[in-house]
Amino acid sequence: MLKQSDRRRSWGCRPWNSTESEGASQAGDGQHRGSVCSVGARSGSQASIPRWPEGYYNYYIEEDVDGEGDDDLKDDPGEEARPPEAKTDLPAASATLNVNVGGQSYRLAYWQLACYPKTRLGRLATSTSRSRQLGLCDDYEEQTDEYFFDRDPAVFQLVSNFYASGVLLVLDELCPRRFLEELGYWGVRLQYTPRCCRICFEERRDELSDQLKIQRELRAQAQAEEAEELFRDMRFYAPQRRRLWNLMEKPFSSVAAKAIGVASSLFVLISVVALALNTVEEMQQQAGQGAGGGDPPPILEHVEMLCIAFFTLEFLLRLASTPDLRRFARSALNMVDLVAILPLYLQLLLECFTGEDPRHSNGSPREHDIETVGRVGKVGQVLRIMRLMRVLRILKLARHSTGLRAFGFTLRQCYQQVGCLMLFITMGIFTFSAAVYSVEHDMPNTNFTSIPHAWWWAAVSISTVGYGDMYPETILGRLFAFLCIAFGIILNGMPISILYNKFSDYYSKLKAYEYTAMRRERGKVEFLQRARKKMAECLARSHLQPPQRQES
Repeated sequence: MLKQSDRRRSWGCRPWNSTESEGASQAGDGQHRGSVCSVGARSGSQASIPRWPEGYYNYYIEEDVDGEGDDDLKDDPGEEARPPEAKTDLPAASATLNVNVGGQSYRLAYWQLACYPKTRLGRLATSTSRSRQLGLCDDYEEQTDEYFFDRDPAVFQLVSNFYASGVLLVLDELCPRRFLEELGYWGVRLQYTPRCCRICFEERRDELSDQLKIQRELRAQAQAEEAEELFRDMRFYAPQRRRLWNLMEKPFSSVAAKAIGVASSLFVLISVVALALNTVEEMQQQAGQGAGGGDPPPILEHVEMLCIAFFTLEFLLRLASTPDLRRFARSALNMVDLVAILPLYLQLLLECFTGEDPRHSNGSPREHDIETVGRVGKVGQVLRIMRLMRVLRILKLARHSTGLRAFGFTLRQCYQQVGCLMLFITMGIFTFSAAVYSVEHDMPNTNFTSIPHAWWWAAVSISTVGYGDMYPETILGRLFAFLCIAFGIILNGMPISILYNKFSDYYSKLKAYEYTAMRRERGKVEFLQRARKKMAECLARSHLQPPQRQES
């Protein structure tokens, strides 16, 4: 037997389990792990048995302090450490952990913390390793036995209430991201919150995530896609490509860049107008006119070739100066630039394939296009489709128009609402066309000869346009027509407000980001100009200053 002075007695608690025998609850079996809470005190102090909550029972163990005695009473090195021992000069009844969070002190019971051993304070309460305890906190005061944490006290107030009640509450005024960071630091899971608080918190978190994602995308659209490190890592002509990239992608970086942006917009407008005027019969070239029996290309064709040459040069300069080819290929505006110049080159390629130039053939260019289609078959049909794609040049204005980019961004963000709208319109067309056909197909001289023929009437009625080329004659058919029109009014009115509100929001934000980027670029330009001016003044002053005479 050990002496009374050589033993240390530790009280603890364990949840009651009816299957355990009374003898197994003694400390000698080494089962006081996990949620065991204990406060150690030497036998010489006046220690009272701590009072544990209902459902727990008391036990104690006696350990050899000086290493003497039986082997079964010695601590096992591999055994999990028990909760930290209170200071020897404090009474053993003070089974609390003193923490200071952001300047506010808290006293938390060991048994409450040990019920959640995977949390930070739970590990702090169940560990006897001083190095591990100091690693879990920011600082420790030996005089007051207080652990310091440089964290938000407002969130920790909710964490301390969680240890006391087992329920984690969420306040609406807390930032969701900041709250999750604090919970991650303390090791408390969000699953301990009530269902009502969790629903509201998840809604605010998802809304905040969406807003941050939208802001990042809008800021990326407002600013030029440039990465400083990519230009530094370039091996060939990095400074020249950097200046060329600023010239093509940053209109407010210099006067030349702004002039190129204005010229690009003017060429887009001129090419679209020339494309439209080229379809007018009075503007087309007449056969048999001109000297030598062959006429030179009309002025509109020269204008179109000049615009295509400018667009090609612009596209090649952007391609040559881009710091990232993958990002350049994924850009929608760059794809629009490629589609704007591709039809003409395909037309020239097919003309070389057919071996005939329309300028040296009889008839107008339109007749020559029809002959070409007849010769090459499907290839000519592809050519005609590509010629129609020249109308997409107007989309090049989106590079210089904030409204067009905001509208495209709205459609991308609201693709679910737009998809639902198209689905409802399709369902209405199929439903009302079948209903009207079933009551109108027996009428003499009716236009509703089949359901596909009735699709046009249903589409026009749902869109509330009503051309009047097809209309029902029976009373039941007119009733279906009224329902179709009412359905179209309700259907078109629902998403318009949502799309308009989001478009207004995105437009204002994109405009603000563009203004910020413009001011930043102008600030850089003005700073460089002031620096050059100041340096020139300093150099001029140094040259004008007479040399000082050396004293003998």
